[in-house]
Amino acid sequence: MKNSTGVSEFILLGITNAPDLQVLLFMMFTLIYVFTLIGNLGMILLILLDSRLHTPMYFFLSNLSLVDFGSSSAITPKVMTGLLTGDNLISYTACAAQMFFFAFCATVDSYLLASMAYDRYAAVCKPLHYTTIMTRSVCACLAVGSYAFGVLNASLQTGGTFFLSFCVYNVVHHFFCDIPAVRILACSHKQMNEMILILMASFHIMFAVLVILISYLLIFMSILKMHSREGYQKALSTCASHLTAVFTFYGTVTIMYLKPSSSHSMDTDKFISVFYTMIIPMLNPIVYSLRNKEVKTALMKVVQRVKLCVFLDT
Repeated sequence: MKNSTGVSEFILLGITNAPDLQVLLFMMFTLIYVFTLIGNLGMILLILLDSRLHTPMYFFLSNLSLVDFGSSSAITPKVMTGLLTGDNLISYTACAAQMFFFAFCATVDSYLLASMAYDRYAAVCKPLHYTTIMTRSVCACLAVGSYAFGVLNASLQTGGTFFLSFCVYNVVHHFFCDIPAVRILACSHKQMNEMILILMASFHIMFAVLVILISYLLIFMSILKMHSREGYQKALSTCASHLTAVFTFYGTVTIMYLKPSSSHSMDTDKFISVFYTMIIPMLNPIVYSLRNKEVKTALMKVVQRVKLCVFLDT
């Protein structure tokens, strides 16, 4: 990306300047990042190892774990470095790269959640035709489409932001190069640019949300028609984990990105950003594992295998 402005690097203000809090936050974010790595990479490995988890739902879940791992890795290591060393400088190119990868992961996350909602609709409303609806080719197309939309949206958002001119002021009131925090520094005319980018982000979010709402409307209509209490509970448990992930993800994303930069409060944005950049990627594997018997069973089998190998070695 060609830099035609007078800014060659940005200064990230970070989360706090208090030395005592910096040490505490570094320790906390380190634990969160470790749990995120273990949870998401462990979920991917578990799905690969257990053949019973080779189903469309777990295919999308493994992709979701991969994207959550990438999203957290794009942000958290730089935050931890800043807290530990006090180095809050980030180059123009690195800032653009960080913005691109985070926007890419967030967009893919959104479309994967929509794909999972469609999968749950097929499982609950069309159980007899599920295997013919959710074929391998359909799952592959949905996944590839999610990544393609991720590249498209991230390219437009990052390119549209860094197309603006940055004259002198280069202090980003954030702990990473988030789109609203960087865009507000631009000294060129940005109202039209901001409106276009918000409309594009709105399209991607609203399209995915619409798919999820329609899917769950049909699911709940199907559940209400069930006369079996066992079938009713099974249908609800099938959707519970996904609904939890949907509410936490879209709630924070909507608050952050579907409003103009003039209405942003930097301190509030930082708090919300910590939640969706670090907490949600850590929570997703926990939500899906704690509320899913198949994942817990597969995990217990892996633990038993490890114990058996250790016992045989000794």
